[in-house]
Amino acid sequence: MPGSVETLWTLFIRVGNIYFIDLFLGGAFMTYGTDVVRFSNMDQENRTDPMVAIFPRLTKCTFYKFGASGTIQHHDSLCVMAMNILNEKIYIFLWFWLIVLAVMTGMALLYSIIIVVLPSIRELILKRRFRFGTPSGVSSLVDKTQVGDFLLLHLLGQNMNMMVFGEILEELSRRLNDYMHNNMPTAPSTLEMSPIYPSKDKFPKETEA
Repeated sequence: MPGSVETLWTLFIRVGNIYFIDLFLGGAFMTYGTDVVRFSNMDQENRTDPMVAIFPRLTKCTFYKFGASGTIQHHDSLCVMAMNILNEKIYIFLWFWLIVLAVMTGMALLYSIIIVVLPSIRELILKRRFRFGTPSGVSSLVDKTQVGDFLLLHLLGQNMNMMVFGEILEELSRRLNDYMHNNMPTAPSTLEMSPIYPSKDKFPKETEA
């Protein structure tokens, strides 16, 4: 079905984004969102912030300075990494955003597969969404068209007035029925049928010696 390839490619890209971000963060991104939700529901005494574990806010810094005698002296201190406070919020948003997009894309792909495999779903969509004609007319139209034809009709229905689109479907159903009726093969008459065995006149008669 047209569009399914694009949906599959989109799903592949989104799953790939999740995988490479997880690889970049050392395997901590896959469960990052669930860990944050679990952390928010735990007691303050017995919990470890997963955001701090991935994006530390404090770190040990070593500063090298020249002393009074001209020698290099080093000083150890704690540094606040203010950028990580923003990074942890960005990545928690990315986790939920990518998961939601991947789930929605997977559902769209599943919907396309169901439409291709089950003609009854295509019939149900025409009945419920566009509300035209009789049930027998809808069934006849679905039986006589392919999946690509249904997609074209579906796109037309989304961009046309419902009454006009219903008239188009009814006219299309009528013409398909007329075409199938006029072009239905009939049994050949007796005069049109050629004999199964060749005529005896085509073979010479045997003469007795």
